[in-house]
Amino acid sequence: MTVLGLFRDEWVKLLARKRTYIGFGAFLGVQLAILGLLQHPRAQGQIGELLGDNGLGFENHYMGLTMAVVVIAFTYTLLGALYVALIAGEVIAKEVEDGTMRMLLSRPVSRMKLLIGKSLAVTAYSVGLVLFLGVTALAFGTAYRGGLGDLFIFIPEEQLFARYDTGEGVLRYARAVACLALGTVSITGLAVMFSCFDMKPAAATILTLSLFFVDLVLANLPYFQAIQHYFVTYHFRFWARTFHDPVPWPAIAGSVAYLLGWTATFFTIGAARFCTRDFKA
Repeated sequence: MTVLGLFRDEWVKLLARKRTYIGFGAFLGVQLAILGLLQHPRAQGQIGELLGDNGLGFENHYMGLTMAVVVIAFTYTLLGALYVALIAGEVIAKEVEDGTMRMLLSRPVSRMKLLIGKSLAVTAYSVGLVLFLGVTALAFGTAYRGGLGDLFIFIPEEQLFARYDTGEGVLRYARAVACLALGTVSITGLAVMFSCFDMKPAAATILTLSLFFVDLVLANLPYFQAIQHYFVTYHFRFWARTFHDPVPWPAIAGSVAYLLGWTATFFTIGAARFCTRDFKA
């Protein structure tokens, strides 16, 4: 069986599981909650004050594009990591726990091909989750405010304060969502690696989230600002740096290379363990 065929089979299995859709439902709920709370006069007053202090009009910038960036910036790092780890962390471990792994390996297919097929399926899920968030956040924000408007973005930890007209804002938003999807692959790789070891699916998910959040906390400590480029979550935020003007492409390329390097390392370690495990015990 080819890798493409294995990917197709794994994708069908993912779509058949109810927990696959938990992340999509959670993002819809969070988006509606954020947009609902933004109707509060105090929330709108604070945003209006921030815009006014910088000479920007409230009606032009408090629109769909700005709302979409707010939703992504304040939800994905936590919720996205959770649901990606939940699905990727069980890709191998769940099969072992259910006793179906030995049946899969009884087919004329190598372990490496099987692992690649499963990894591609959960990677496609991760990318799909990000794209779903990007599309629905923009759609809900636009419907909520009645238009796209100009883009205003403010992310203090990235020293980012920028505004763009509608056309430029849409292009930069689409590019940022694509970059976020690319960065998510590193979380997927870490979860798949743990899933290859002898542990329960929940343990693989918890270990992935633990390492991710520890890295996130350390990267945001002011004492480690001089060495923050060593942390994965610092490079994970490269999607936000695409909003800078001019765009720091060399730094972004370095972050992408760093994340892909770690992803390749995670896959190599996981593959080494998966290909040598004894599933008969």
